[in-house]
Amino acid sequence: MRVRLYNARVLAMDGDMEIRRGEVWVDKNRIVYVGPGKEAVEENDKRNGRQMYVSGQETVKWEREIDLKGNLVMPGFVNAHTHSAMTFLRSYADDLPLQEWLEQQVFPMEAKLTGEDIYELSRLAILEYLSSGITANFDMYFQPEMIARASVDCGFRTVLVSSLNNFTSSLKEQEEEYQRFNHYDERIRYHLGFHAEYTTSEELLKGVAALAEKYQAPVYTHNSETRREVEECISRHGMTPTAYLDSLGLFCYGGGGYHCVYMTDEDIRIFRERGLSAVTNPGSNTKLASGVARISDMIAAGVNLAIGTDGPASNNCLDMFREMFLVTGLAKLREEDAAAVPAEQVLQMAVSGGAKALGLADCGCLAVGKLADLIVIDLQQPNMQPLNHPVKNLVYSGCKQNVKLTMVNGQILYEDGKYFIGAEPEEVYEKANRIIRRMTES
Repeated sequence: MRVRLYNARVLAMDGDMEIRRGEVWVDKNRIVYVGPGKEAVEENDKRNGRQMYVSGQETVKWEREIDLKGNLVMPGFVNAHTHSAMTFLRSYADDLPLQEWLEQQVFPMEAKLTGEDIYELSRLAILEYLSSGITANFDMYFQPEMIARASVDCGFRTVLVSSLNNFTSSLKEQEEEYQRFNHYDERIRYHLGFHAEYTTSEELLKGVAALAEKYQAPVYTHNSETRREVEECISRHGMTPTAYLDSLGLFCYGGGGYHCVYMTDEDIRIFRERGLSAVTNPGSNTKLASGVARISDMIAAGVNLAIGTDGPASNNCLDMFREMFLVTGLAKLREEDAAAVPAEQVLQMAVSGGAKALGLADCGCLAVGKLADLIVIDLQQPNMQPLNHPVKNLVYSGCKQNVKLTMVNGQILYEDGKYFIGAEPEEVYEKANRIIRRMTES
């Protein structure tokens, strides 16, 4: 699709956080121009030799020209940790600590899921991602074929990661999935991983390390989410989860951890030296009373930080605006310092930090040649006025209602409250409710 977004405020996040007046051009799935307005077309043509932009009296044949009327265009948010299909448990299993929540509520219900359930429930999550300005997610759940199919059918970008543990999947399946989904569709990628140290035997972990060595690939997992998890790992192995997993050779080619709440100084050093990403999930960690991550310390150490919502059963909202506010708000409380983790750093975590964590080198900024994963923010709403500092407004007062448009891979999937995913929202809602009724009645 050939789209021109003009009369815009542009937050490119390509080396700085400056907002400039200009426009963004998209051809197929790539950004082909970011800069001043249409008067620069001819100069740009000559400089870059782009035949699609004809100089002289002829004009570009756009499929759409969208006047943003001074609204903000920026890269989309990257949800760096989630379990999309858990939408069926939204507000079903609440107000319990993590271990009881998993063992008493989540695992028994998940055993009733079918592949088609996962497909439909993933579509429901994608609707929420789009309305929250999320253009890519890092999805850990079983039956990845159904997640991939839902994403492709909706036009969404998903990076899959294995949820291997003692009860589901196998090393053979993970290797087959790694090969299959890294050649599945341009919007789908796959990374090696496992659920957590406490659900995965050492034999399996060594097998994952062998796969990482074979493919020189990063590995991802839940890491140090609760105090109990860390204490029990030290009791079993004499080391924290980070140190234990590193001792098995799991992080030789990078990767990352989800949550990373109870990190020691040594853990943070390992993350920095191994080039690991720490994905913080403040909404889920708050709701499950798991704790507050050491965000300031990890930033100071040079660890790449990203933000995830976690699943809709533990959050229960797939909303990057709420997560951004919690990242900075909880850090300020933890440090007792109102200057801790300023808005600009949080926004970078939600966009470029997430893209780096997922290995999406072509995402995370608006620049020529990058993938056209972008969003438009409506600044003409009370919570975004006055325009003293729009970047701070995004983090401190922004919300989902400010998202006017979400584009993934050059396709507009959400605009002004309407979804373009090949299905009507009402159909998706009805199927999700039918699934949970069947499961609770059986």
